[in-house]
Amino acid sequence: MSTTSLSTFSRPRFYVGMAAFMSLIVLAGFWPTYFGQFLNGIPSRPWVVHLHGMIFTGWMVLLITQVILAATGKKQAHRTLGTFGIAYGFLVLAMGVVISIAAPVLHVVAGEQTIDAASGFVIIPLGDMVLYAGFFIPAVIYRRRPEIHKRLMLLATTALLFAAAGRMSNFIPMPLAVLIWVSPVLLGMAYDKWSRRKVHPLYFIGLVILLVGFFRIFLVESEAWLPIGRAIIRAFA
Repeated sequence: MSTTSLSTFSRPRFYVGMAAFMSLIVLAGFWPTYFGQFLNGIPSRPWVVHLHGMIFTGWMVLLITQVILAATGKKQAHRTLGTFGIAYGFLVLAMGVVISIAAPVLHVVAGEQTIDAASGFVIIPLGDMVLYAGFFIPAVIYRRRPEIHKRLMLLATTALLFAAAGRMSNFIPMPLAVLIWVSPVLLGMAYDKWSRRKVHPLYFIGLVILLVGFFRIFLVESEAWLPIGRAIIRAFA
């Protein structure tokens, strides 16, 4: 078997592996503060937090299912489930916006955070949703062009991994957490170079967008953002 045919054969399996790898990042990042606590029963959290967890976990399950269907040649089933997946993807976006505001508001109401601390935090999850939407919506538009669609879906899901990687920074150095966050994109670029002899431009564009988005963490305590964050928190607190 030639190198070209070998890489073509292994390409579907690569995306199955990437979906599993991204799911492991989610599990590892949220294990100490959420998933691991289920070993001792249902964690005490507001219902909106559990709903958020269920919906976002469902997204990873849906992603794995879709790439397995594509890898096994079940294209019609992939397209059929994809119709549901579009609606589910927008549900992920809506729930992400809700929890981005609800979580810090709940902390303020419970006296666990000051308004300024909550206001500063809001930009982090809202930024995740902006990045996710920026990749997911084009992925929907280009769903009939697999080479573009699958890379945009990888980028959209990578945007969602920011929260998991951010929690890892509690026990590993921040640079390593950032590297883990963007590692699916870097692996996609490496695989493109091996299988196609060149990296798809979407990966370069997406990586730049993600890294620019990362720098929002430096706005958390800035007066450029805090008045906006305060207005959001006070509207719901």
